[in-house]
This record gives sequence, structure tokens and C-alpha cells, in this order.
Amino acid sequence: MPQWQNLFTALRERDIRVSTDDLPRRVHGGDISSAWCARAEGQAVFLKTGPASQLDMFMAEADGLRELAKAGSVRVPKVLGCVCSGNESLLALEWIDFELPSARSERLLGSSLASLHQYSAEKFGWQRDNTIGATLQRNPWSDDWVEFFKTHRIGHQLQLAEQNGFGGNLQVMGARLLQGIGRFFSGYWPEPSLLHGDLWNGNWAACAGTPVLFDPAVYYGDRETDIAMTRLFGGFSKSFYEAYNETWPLSEGYAERERLYQLYHVLNHLNLFGVAYLGRAESLLHDLT
Repeated sequence: MPQWQNLFTALRERDIRVSTDDLPRRVHGGDISSAWCARAEGQAVFLKTGPASQLDMFMAEADGLRELAKAGSVRVPKVLGCVCSGNESLLALEWIDFELPSARSERLLGSSLASLHQYSAEKFGWQRDNTIGATLQRNPWSDDWVEFFKTHRIGHQLQLAEQNGFGGNLQVMGARLLQGIGRFFSGYWPEPSLLHGDLWNGNWAACAGTPVLFDPAVYYGDRETDIAMTRLFGGFSKSFYEAYNETWPLSEGYAERERLYQLYHVLNHLNLFGVAYLGRAESLLHDLT
């Protein structure tokens, strides 16, 4: 159980006055950290807590939510504060009452995501590193998308996999893929779009019919990476993809790049959760090479 009084004192120093009359209650969410609902000045507040070592991860999440909010394309929780006290850290966000998605909210998510992807930067990467799940995600600014994705996405995950004991055929096929990765981008020059970065169907919900994104792994990259992620773990609705393409159609050749972009997340799951994802990673690599 967190030392609430110490964390609340740290929040009050940032003018977030959490009620001390009743302790926060645990709520669903937070696979990596713990999730809670608290009261602050008559309003509900969503809290994430974890060890002090997670402070930078929480700060990166807060920065990512602020970056998404700047685009003004899709709703995200408002960041209230991020603090550390003793051995514990905490991220405080606006509480949003979620509802089950409807056909309308899924369609609106598709068009809103396409608008978000039109918010661009001059280079690929971001102002800071963050995490994808619990894995460090490096985001150095780069003019070259192919080199960025090769080195800081697939290459980085393959290095982690080798350190985690996944060598052999995975590494042989991975090296072959990296050597010839340029062929997937022949005649294709993506723009550096603002990405959610971890857009599976557990990282969005609806509020009064409006889609809300959360738990981002933000950076500027090829918009197709977000779309590929939506198709990886269960997929989104047909209306979502229709609305996205009506707003900003995907480029020719996306289908060939989809598995490449999905490989990044499958390798990350292999590194986070172990051998259960090895077969899927090797299958993708076999198809790609």
C-alpha cells in the first residue's frame, strides 16, 4: 500500500489537494503500475503509483499526453501532476468516466486518429526517450525514418532478445531483415506524424460518445506503425478503418509494411513476457525475409 500522506503532501506542493478523508480505492488498470481513484476538491482523480524508479516513466507518459493534447485531434486525460516521495512515485490524471465504445465512437476514433497523424514535426523521433510497456524506447531525432526504425525499433528489440537468451534462428533472420530493410520503403517516403505509439484496443475508450486515448508511447514516425498496431491484438472495427481512410487514405504498399511494423511490438512482448511470443516473432521474421 502506498504511503499516501507523503504522496499527498508532494501533490499539495503542486496545488493538487487530494482529500485525506478517505483513502484512494484501487481500480482496474495499471499492468505495470497500480491504479487508483482519489478525490481532489470534490472531483475524482486517477492515480498511478509505483516505485521511485518509475518516476521517469510517469514523466514521459505525462509529456506524451501533453504532446497529444497539443494536436487537438483526439481527447486525452489532462495531466494534473507527477511527483516522487521517498521510495514511491505517482502520476495524477483527470478522471474520465468511460463507457463501452459504439459504432459512432469507433468511427470518430478513426477520423480523429487520421487528423492526429497530420500533426507533424520536422524530423522523426521525439524530444525525449520513453517506454513501450516497461521497455525503454529510444527516440533520438533523425532525418532518416528507415535508419531510425532499423536501429531504434527492430534492432534495439533484437539486441534485448539476445540478452534475454533468444538467439539462434531469431537472430539470424533478424540480421537478414535489418540488412535488407530498405526494400520495404522503395518509393515510399513517410512523413513524421505524431503517433500514439502503443495503439491496441486496450488503450482507448469512449466518454459520452467521444473517443479517448491513454497510455501512450509517443514519438513522431510513420503513421502506418499506429495502424499496424491496431491490427495486431484483435483489431479495431471496420468502421474505424473506413473512417481513417476517408480522412487520410493509407499509402500503396502498406500491406507489405504492416508485418514489419507489427514485428516491433511482438519482439517487445517477447522481451517483456517471454517465450510464449517466440513462435509469433519467428513466423513474422520468416514471412519478412
